[in-house]
Amino acid sequence: MTLASMTGFARTQGISGAWSWVWELKSVNGKGLDVRLRLPGGWDGVETGLKQSAARVLSRGNVNANLALTREDPEVSVRVNEQVLRTIAQSVRRVAEELGAPPVQLESLIGLKGVLEISEAQEGEAARAALEAAVVAGFAQALTELAAMRAQEGAALGLVLIERLDGIAALTAAAEANPSRRPEAIRAKLADQLRVLMDTGASFDSDRLHQEALLMASKVDVREELDRLVTHVAAARAMLAEGGAIGRRLDFLAQEFNRETNTLCSKANDVSLTAIGLELKGLVEQFREQVQNIE
Repeated sequence: MTLASMTGFARTQGISGAWSWVWELKSVNGKGLDVRLRLPGGWDGVETGLKQSAARVLSRGNVNANLALTREDPEVSVRVNEQVLRTIAQSVRRVAEELGAPPVQLESLIGLKGVLEISEAQEGEAARAALEAAVVAGFAQALTELAAMRAQEGAALGLVLIERLDGIAALTAAAEANPSRRPEAIRAKLADQLRVLMDTGASFDSDRLHQEALLMASKVDVREELDRLVTHVAAARAMLAEGGAIGRRLDFLAQEFNRETNTLCSKANDVSLTAIGLELKGLVEQFREQVQNIE
């Protein structure tokens, strides 16, 4: 399965009878799948089916879909409502005679409301059904193109994420090989810290000293954090190889990366190991930011 981004754009258009239609689909990041349709009046009946079609193709993202319809050269019929015109003319003539005003010309009455009836020819059921079928098919085509664009961007994101994982793996290995993690370095560090405790003048029995030594040793031991980082890198690589809608799982893994890196920094017993931890934090943050775009 391919890796997909949540951002993309698609545009399709066509003609059905006297109508031309245009679909524009825009997709951005989202926690789930949210499809918002902007349809002309009288097209609410197709909304549910269109959203179901989108759900079969896309898993996540905020999708805005806009349908524009234009009727080419509509057939227009014009009819004079003679009954209304006669009634108005008689009333106007009577008032004019009473006031001694000049008679009103017929053409001045034509523009009055209700005299002229202008209507567009109504399309038949077959033409409407053909238009709906064409619009629905156009939406499906736009979905296919949108998914293709998201897959193309997802492939590029996958390469970026692999590069970040390579960097995290390399820094984890560098932390593993850091001289401050050697047993002799850890023993020297513990000896220094115990010497500081003894210099305080406080009395410690052997059991207390043993407990303090164990506590100090646990504070500088990053074995567990390094092992988890190695495991997380392997898990992330497996997810990227699997593909599909893995964005949420990768986001959770990015949080785990961050947690282990923070602990590594807090336990570091040497500036060189701290420097590696800070560099790791930068790469993990870059990884997390890119993961937000994955479906």
